[in-house]
Amino acid sequence: MKEYLRFLWRCFRISFVGEWTYYAWMMLLTIVVLFGVNAYCRQLVSGLITTGMTDQVSWGLYIANFTFLVGMAAAAVMLVIPVYVYRNVELHDLVIFGELLAVSAIIMCLLFVTVDLGRPDRFHHLFRRFNFPLSMLTWDVIVLNGYLVLNLHIPGYMVYCAYRRRQPRKALFLVPFVFTAIIWAISIHTVTAFLYVGLGGRPFWNSAIIAPRFLASAFAAGPAFIILALQVIDRFTTYHVPRQALMTLRQIILVALTINVFLLVSELFTEFYTGSTHIASMRYLYFGLHGYYGLVPWIWSSLVLSTIALIILYLPLARSVRYLNVACVLLIVGIWIEKGMGLIVPAFIPTPLGEIVEYQPTINEILVTLGIWAFGMLIFTILVRITIPVLSGRLTYDQPDAAAMRPPAAT
Repeated sequence: MKEYLRFLWRCFRISFVGEWTYYAWMMLLTIVVLFGVNAYCRQLVSGLITTGMTDQVSWGLYIANFTFLVGMAAAAVMLVIPVYVYRNVELHDLVIFGELLAVSAIIMCLLFVTVDLGRPDRFHHLFRRFNFPLSMLTWDVIVLNGYLVLNLHIPGYMVYCAYRRRQPRKALFLVPFVFTAIIWAISIHTVTAFLYVGLGGRPFWNSAIIAPRFLASAFAAGPAFIILALQVIDRFTTYHVPRQALMTLRQIILVALTINVFLLVSELFTEFYTGSTHIASMRYLYFGLHGYYGLVPWIWSSLVLSTIALIILYLPLARSVRYLNVACVLLIVGIWIEKGMGLIVPAFIPTPLGEIVEYQPTINEILVTLGIWAFGMLIFTILVRITIPVLSGRLTYDQPDAAAMRPPAAT
């Protein structure tokens, strides 16, 4: 225990050490976080009136980001499966970075749920009346917090074993948790999808295809973000990311994005050809309804971005890291629009009474959102900053502090 506490103390110290680029990045994130905190304080005092949400559209930017980030957290499994199921050695160390991303994403998810509460001081009522197993909300609470614990344990244990220069006890402390995390990763996004699908008063969500679409889009956007993050790590630290690992992730993205686009086309055909019960919400989203067109430019932009990304990934030029990066950025933005504003808001328009009240986020709402994203990136940056010296052998139990505290030179 004494050595473990020393390990935590040394990790805490090293998180404050880096080159000027590290300090500049952390300063920028801290400033954005402070703006977000200030905006949330205004919301806490005045209530949700500071947001663009209304009685008619009660979920907006916060829940949109929550939905997207649940998928980002679940996507960590796309690194775990090739390593522990298919024995892909090249991705072994990269699993840690995927798990660290999952930790940051889940923390952001919990924060977005918190800021969406009108009275966060009454949050404890959820646990006083924990309506399990009938309420999907209680299932969501369990799977999100359980997944956070799993993803704290797995990379934490692997990093501590590397710090002590010893092999992990896989059969006891690693592999069972890894395979549990694989199942849990699928469950967190499935339960989130069921949370929407189970709301009978919102026919826009009443589709069995929502859960598969959630998983397919998550397994495309998550690895795409990991590809971009790994290149930043490779550029600004001493840790080298093998190019073949990026190409393996590219194949995962290609398959997942193809499935996601196919499911989307299938849903669009079903709704518009048959004229189902939620055609009004779908028509508002894609073509506008009774003179209201708020989300039409967004959803068509999403379709164009995802299509261009898919075409790039299918072409040989995607083997070039430059074009691969372009495809990753396009599909991340496209899926964020599709799973965020393109999924949450249209379900409330029109209302069950036929009202059409469009939603537009306020500046205060946007600042809170940016603050949470900055806080998540701050956590991810610190976790990566701690992990790399351990994996490179500069921060171990038998190394002096001076060796570990040296800023990592760029490759």
